[in-house]
Amino acid sequence: MVESKSNAATTPYTAIKGATFWMTGLSGAGKSTLSEYVKKYMDSALGDSQKVFILDGDIIRTGLNKGLTFSPEDRKENIRRISEVSKLFNMAGNIVFVAFISPYGADRDFAKNLHREADLPFYECYISASLEVCETRDVKGLYKKARTGEVKFFTGVSAPYEAPKDYDLDINTGAMPIEQCKNIVVAKMVSEGIIKDNSKPRVVPTLVAGNAAKIAEAAGLPKLEINTMQVELVQTISEGWAYPLKGFMSEMELLESMQMKTVSDNEGKRHLMSVPIT
Repeated sequence: MVESKSNAATTPYTAIKGATFWMTGLSGAGKSTLSEYVKKYMDSALGDSQKVFILDGDIIRTGLNKGLTFSPEDRKENIRRISEVSKLFNMAGNIVFVAFISPYGADRDFAKNLHREADLPFYECYISASLEVCETRDVKGLYKKARTGEVKFFTGVSAPYEAPKDYDLDINTGAMPIEQCKNIVVAKMVSEGIIKDNSKPRVVPTLVAGNAAKIAEAAGLPKLEINTMQVELVQTISEGWAYPLKGFMSEMELLESMQMKTVSDNEGKRHLMSVPIT
């Protein structure tokens, strides 16, 4: 197969499908901070602020999960509800960052299995800043209150935290700057096909080489003499430089190019095309 390439792009990335990135770690590990940082970057990189959504544990407990305590039973229900919500977001094509302490491995496995049974991508991200680092970030004074017994069932002090063993990403926000942490998440999104890196060459298959049947078929097709300019136009299309065109323009594509200086692909996304190819 002969491959051709085009680098045309309007934004650094394109969202391909929904996925859940489950950020688990101690209070103060940086789950929410990292999620917000990555979302802000992706909103700009995708050119769309609606593709990435954050489900933050502290915020969810003021609404959807209001009334739940921090007992093991209520923590389990807390995770069950948010697992179902993130699954629904995924089904709608959204990328979701779930920033929950989620201290128990069994509850995280429930969330993982719920997604994978529905054939939805799920990535467990261990935000692994140490307890010492987390306590230095304790702006609310929760660790101090937990150690004096004022706050009950506090993860890492008076309640257990089961660190992930079979995680997809290990991000130590205590050892790495947030930009490096963000890059790890984005790289995972690209490698898993959740988003597409538009800076990479676009590969367009143009013909099958070495296929005797195809070559014989081509030999029997009608032939048309074309001039040099027409050859160059055919080459432009075949090599993908005129993406999303796969042939000469239709009437609607011609009108769009003349009036709007763009051509729309099959998904309705517009691509710059100021010169008609007919």
